[in-house]
Parts: sequence; C-alpha cells; structure tokens
Amino acid sequence: VQLQASGGGLVQPGGSLRLSCAASRFRLEDYFVGWFRQAPGKEREGVSCINHNGLDIYTEDSVKGRFTISRDNAKNVVYLQMNSLNPEDTAVYYCATAYGTDQWGCRTASADWSLWGQGTLVTVSS
Repeated sequence: VQLQASGGGLVQPGGSLRLSCAASRFRLEDYFVGWFRQAPGKEREGVSCINHNGLDIYTEDSVKGRFTISRDNAKNVVYLQMNSLNPEDTAVYYCATAYGTDQWGCRTASADWSLWGQGTLVTVSS
C-alpha cells in the first residue's frame, strides 16, 4: 500500500506543471486526498484537498485561481494542476490520504492524514 507523487521539475515563472498522486493496492476514491508542500525552512502546509465526491474542501489562499485539484477514479489518480507558477511555489510537494478531515485538517496537514507519498520537488526559477 503506497502513494506515488510525480510530475515535479524545474519550471520558469509563469509556467505550469501537473502533479499526479497514484495509489498502489488500494482505491483512492475511498479516501480524502490532499496535496501539501514544504519549502526549505518552513513547515509543511496544506495546498488543496479533495473529498470522496471530488469536491474541493480547501485551497490555500495564495494558490486560489492558479491551482486545481481533481481526481480520476478510473485511473486511481489525483492531480494537482498548477498554473502561473511563481518562485514562492518552490517546495517539495506531497500527497496524502485521510479517512475523513475538514478545512483545518487540510490546512494544517493534521494527524488525519495517515498515508503519505514520498514527495516531488517543484522548482520555479528563471
């Protein structure tokens, strides 16, 4: 049972990336799925989280209008589409699953999140 985050890389300011979170040996549709990030010297923070029904339960203010979370249950994958990237978005991005949570649980990367992927590095630089 594991999560695999992928899709990170080096991108110029204003560019786009799509991160993928794929599950092995369990169904993502049975869980809340969240994307989190941790920049050097900073605490891990919630970026965006989605519930079983595909509804966005939380999106961090600084990424609203730029990042979109979605899920494809047939492929057992959750995506984070990131547009208009800026250097402040540079971080290691992680995905995680929870049986249940809320806005606070997403925003703070609370103990609700029990299974974590290994992280994928996003670097926004010219």
